[in-house]
Amino acid sequence: MLHTAAMLPWETLDRAVAPDGAALTLARRGDEYVIRAGHVALMSSRAHASEDALGARAAALCPPAGTVLLGGLGLGFTLRACLDGVSPDATVDIAELVPAVVRWNRGPLGPLARAPLDDPRVRVLEGDVATPIANARARFDVIALDVDNGPSALVSRGNAALYGEAGLRRAHTALRLQGALLVWSAGEDPAFEQRLTRVGFAVSRERVRAHGAGGGWHTLWIARRVLASSAP
Repeated sequence: MLHTAAMLPWETLDRAVAPDGAALTLARRGDEYVIRAGHVALMSSRAHASEDALGARAAALCPPAGTVLLGGLGLGFTLRACLDGVSPDATVDIAELVPAVVRWNRGPLGPLARAPLDDPRVRVLEGDVATPIANARARFDVIALDVDNGPSALVSRGNAALYGEAGLRRAHTALRLQGALLVWSAGEDPAFEQRLTRVGFAVSRERVRAHGAGGGWHTLWIARRVLASSAP
């Protein structure tokens, strides 16, 4: 017998256009929400265990009163997991490229992750996460990126600059000493791991489930900033 929710039709709640021209759709089926780029499901409320893990790891690496920069708001689960773990006097900057995604999180998506944008520790930065990274020097304790589908499975080629060597050097510079860069990915990418090492990070990798104890596997890179400069 089919699950009742699976028999329901998808309802389109809103549409938006990303700065790169990609068509985004927010849709709902029963109590499940999904954001799509074209016909590709970028994220679903039924599978967010790896996003939870990213936020929790970021929080664990943030010192008291520290500052975290999250790239990519999505459905709000990464932000919520981070807020649940950081100290009451921490600051969490959330950079989201698409204004509509912020609006959706203040509206129908808010209850999914207990309205994380309402937390006073949160500062919303509407725009490309590459901008605060490029403008910072030893400012952040943790940078956590959940942008697109990771370094090697991009929906938007414009995001490739974040994961290239020059982008990783900028992230290294933006971090405080002993800070950490965390990157979520839909799959593994040995070349990306090598780039992280070349620019001055000590790298570890975790495989995490997409949906609790089931579903596919996603990858989290945890790259700790070493003391040596990453300047070319």
